[in-house]
Amino acid sequence: MEHAAVPGMTREEKLSQWVALYSDAILRTCFMYLSDQAQAEDALQDTWIKAWRYMGEYERKHIQNEKAWLMRIAINTCKDYRRTAWFRHMDRHKTLEDLPAHLVQTNAADPTLSITVMGLPDKYKQVILLYYYHGLTQRETAQALGISPSAVMRRLKNAQALLKQSLTGGEGA
Repeated sequence: MEHAAVPGMTREEKLSQWVALYSDAILRTCFMYLSDQAQAEDALQDTWIKAWRYMGEYERKHIQNEKAWLMRIAINTCKDYRRTAWFRHMDRHKTLEDLPAHLVQTNAADPTLSITVMGLPDKYKQVILLYYYHGLTQRETAQALGISPSAVMRRLKNAQALLKQSLTGGEGA
């Protein structure tokens, strides 16, 4: 659900509103992307710094979906983190269950699915996280990733096929 900013809201109030509304979702996304709680927390903070820095652009462009815009910033921040030499030497075998309990919104007792999603190629992991984990629409996911809505559907279909293959061991049709 989109939460529109109140007219006349200051930049500080708008950022505070975003932090209150989206911090948990962005932190989960960063964790799924980076597989490290400390790095995810750092990426979350960097996301807020960038959101503050580019808020003028957000206002000038009259962006309709603030969550999609913020998720795009978070994903790009995570991509930057993944390019570092440090990132290549860390343990990526963690799951959402490694986050503090109040941040985990998964009903699955078995972490297999989250581990499998985390192991997908980035372009598939991104659409799964935004579309299924965060409930963004096809259009909102496309906006967040800077791709077309039809590309989102293709990636979702391919991601689902990869997940099915991985989870069933290649069995079935």
